[in-house]
Amino acid sequence: MNVTKELNRLAGKPLADCTNQELYLALLELVKQQSADRVQPVTGRKLYYISAEFLIGKLLSNNLINLGLYEEVRDVLAQAGKSLAEIEEVEPEPSLGNGGLGRLAACFLDSLATLNLPGDGIGLRYHLGLFHQNLKDGSQSEQPDPWLTAHSWAERTDVTYPVTLAGKTVQARLYRLAVTGYEGRTNTLNLFDLDTVNEGIVKDGICFDKTDIDENLTLFLYPDDSDEAGRRLRIYQQYLMVSAGAQLILSECAARGCNYHDLADYAAIQINDTHPSMVLPELIRLLEEQGIEFDEAVDIVTHTCAYTNHTILAEALETWPHAYLDDVVPQLMPIIEQLDAAARTRTENPALAILDGENRVHMAHMDIHFTHSTNGVAALHTEILKNAELHGFYELYPEKFNNKTNGITFRRWLLACDPALTDLIESLIGPGFRKNADELEKLLAFRDDEAVLERLGMVKAANKQALADWLLHTQGVRVNPRAMFAIQSKRLHEYKRQQLNLLYLIHQYFEIKAGHLPPVLLVCIFGAKAAPAYTTAKDIIHALLTLSKVIAADPQVCPWLQIVFVENYNVTAAEKMIPACDLSEQISLASKEASGTGNMKFMLNGAVTLGTMDGANVEIAERVGSDNIYIFGQSSDQVIHRYAAGDYQAHQWYQADPNLRRALDFLTSEPMRAAGDAERLNRLHHELTTKDWFQTLPDFNAYVVRKGQALADYAADETAWQRKCLTNIAKAGFFSSDRTIAEYDREIWHLG
Repeated sequence: MNVTKELNRLAGKPLADCTNQELYLALLELVKQQSADRVQPVTGRKLYYISAEFLIGKLLSNNLINLGLYEEVRDVLAQAGKSLAEIEEVEPEPSLGNGGLGRLAACFLDSLATLNLPGDGIGLRYHLGLFHQNLKDGSQSEQPDPWLTAHSWAERTDVTYPVTLAGKTVQARLYRLAVTGYEGRTNTLNLFDLDTVNEGIVKDGICFDKTDIDENLTLFLYPDDSDEAGRRLRIYQQYLMVSAGAQLILSECAARGCNYHDLADYAAIQINDTHPSMVLPELIRLLEEQGIEFDEAVDIVTHTCAYTNHTILAEALETWPHAYLDDVVPQLMPIIEQLDAAARTRTENPALAILDGENRVHMAHMDIHFTHSTNGVAALHTEILKNAELHGFYELYPEKFNNKTNGITFRRWLLACDPALTDLIESLIGPGFRKNADELEKLLAFRDDEAVLERLGMVKAANKQALADWLLHTQGVRVNPRAMFAIQSKRLHEYKRQQLNLLYLIHQYFEIKAGHLPPVLLVCIFGAKAAPAYTTAKDIIHALLTLSKVIAADPQVCPWLQIVFVENYNVTAAEKMIPACDLSEQISLASKEASGTGNMKFMLNGAVTLGTMDGANVEIAERVGSDNIYIFGQSSDQVIHRYAAGDYQAHQWYQADPNLRRALDFLTSEPMRAAGDAERLNRLHHELTTKDWFQTLPDFNAYVVRKGQALADYAADETAWQRKCLTNIAKAGFFSSDRTIAEYDREIWHLG
């Protein structure tokens, strides 16, 4: 293909005369054409990955890389005086996901296609995403995040499926989005929507009538569930996704010759967390409509479906009141009751039932009983599931439990977002790592090559300057690229412990005021959204924004310390922040983070981890060694013991430690009250000194010491620091989603 000729044809005029918007649309069509050429027929078993979210990010550059066109397109445009980087900015970021769960699903689809495995995604076509985060007057506010335009990667089809919600049948419209693999096949992300959804009903931020299902059903990802209408809306959403998805699966399998009795020979269905759990009774219902008896339908579904658990937090293991399901999906309740009865014949333990004593339906329990595989997403997480949180199920079904440590796609998180580092690596070890991430280990041969380490430092310095420029342009914030950049970017939740970082920053404020100066300027960068109804999380955001103002106004402190909170953190922002990071903050309470994938992205881009022994941090530490990671805090066993004993009293720690008390009390001090909102600051102070559900205070001193050590090491010996960075990159290969997907296929799916 002659790229210049084809782009001129698609644009309808010389490239030099095109606007960036016109060039973007031409490139979109070029990618769609080339993607279509890589669609392959399915023979044997095909995967259907059902997930409430797919955080796919902007697709243009990723698709061009996967199709082998990126460099050629970039050069052709440059010859016409155009910048591919500027054209990429035209693309709106799809608002189809929020955090790690959705980003993982996107990485998995990429790896499936790269490995030439037949596997499609099934989800919903949200119009306004989670929300667009505004940080104004020291607080988070929420606005709609529209992204759908007349020209979209997700193409409307004529295919619809009937879905009955609360006795009324609606038509679920199918949209298809091509998923390209790196030198591989093209698969599909199937997204469902209603033609009747009306964005115009949203008023006053993200408020809307939650009862008007025809018009609101796919407006938002995770609609606010702080009231009954919001909780019911989530059930409506989930059933739309799984019912339409199940019908799609059965129709595709039938078209390939499936007689439904042999469904497991044609389809593997992966349930990504509990949001798609209703696919189990829905498939049984649909199979019964085809004349298959209940017991056989259960057996078919069990052999077809597998479940991924993503959490240890009880509140994230969804349970729904029987009455809600009776109202929204009455056709499923007789089946769920039969499944509960069947489960009770397998165990006398009432804690393992699907329906509990309060008449609530436990979705995870249904998943474990009636799928053939339950996997965790990091070695530690899986062991905690087996030995603690899901121990009763493990005793009942030891053969079902397995681990699949998460991974990330290196095409997005290295080739696309860090081209300078990619070029350096390729100059040292060749291009094989692009397809086989294990080849990054070859970089260890350069651990003592000072010239290579210096080049690595130059790449990082350029990325930090690029982030500084981006922050000034998009956030209006000026940072010094010669500072250490410590970044904590992830969903705002107490177990992820942004509040621990907050207390450290207050401690540093006092140390600087006392003349104990750090060895280097520290810029702490945050990116996080808090759920709209999550008061404590929003109070933490407010405290960080308020502290940033206090520090910026203090001439004694601001030369040494700065806080930056990036507004509306998303994949686009992550692609700027991750290559520039020096210190990756992975400080969740040990035993509470299932895996994390940000830790892997930062590691791959040459950041050093500061973290607890939690989630995949454990496996990162095992691979890089203790000299190349900064571990602190309680172990998971210690944390679990504290919870079991019920003896943790936050106020005792507050009273016993003067440094900790000084940091906590500063939250409600005059400087903070003058810059912020006294009610919010008082509320957070009370939360941390009397409750502190995620044990921030016991880890405070260890965190202060370990972070101080990282700053000292960074300032003392640049070569030694770059050696740590290179070791992290070299050991990142295990955390490729290609490896994860290969394990899923080998041990669970058996595709093709």
